[in-house]
Amino acid sequence: MLRGFILSVHVLLALMIVVLVLLQRGKGAEAGAGFGSGASGTVFGARGTSTLFSRLTAVFAALFFGTSLALAYVGTHGGGSEPTSVLERAAQAAASAPSLPTAPPALPAAAPSTLPSTPNPTPGNVPAAGTAPAQAPSSPVGAPATAPAQGSKP
Repeated sequence: MLRGFILSVHVLLALMIVVLVLLQRGKGAEAGAGFGSGASGTVFGARGTSTLFSRLTAVFAALFFGTSLALAYVGTHGGGSEPTSVLERAAQAAASAPSLPTAPPALPAAAPSTLPSTPNPTPGNVPAAGTAPAQAPSSPVGAPATAPAQGSKP
């Protein structure tokens, strides 16, 4: 906030110095094309523009110097809490992150199986010990359940 205000005043002072320097007369020149040939004596007094513009330039130059010093101070000392570069932000985030646990977290209890449930087997259709239950052959939808024998026509 403060840095932005000082920077805006700094830029305005720089523009004013440029304008004042451009308006000052050179050796043997008049006040400028904007004032005409004899208008500078009537607008700014008998001395002309040299005293007014030179004094304003000196004041704006002193203020410009002051804002330059203020910006340098704020840039080095004012922004201690907020990081300015990506590396400083990463270091600050790493310092504030919680440390890793030393032991892995305990696994959650086994979740119930998501397989479809089968009806309770009756004593007649329980497979014998050591044998795998017979599975129906998988076939695409709409295909005949059994393939025709070779040599026979459908």
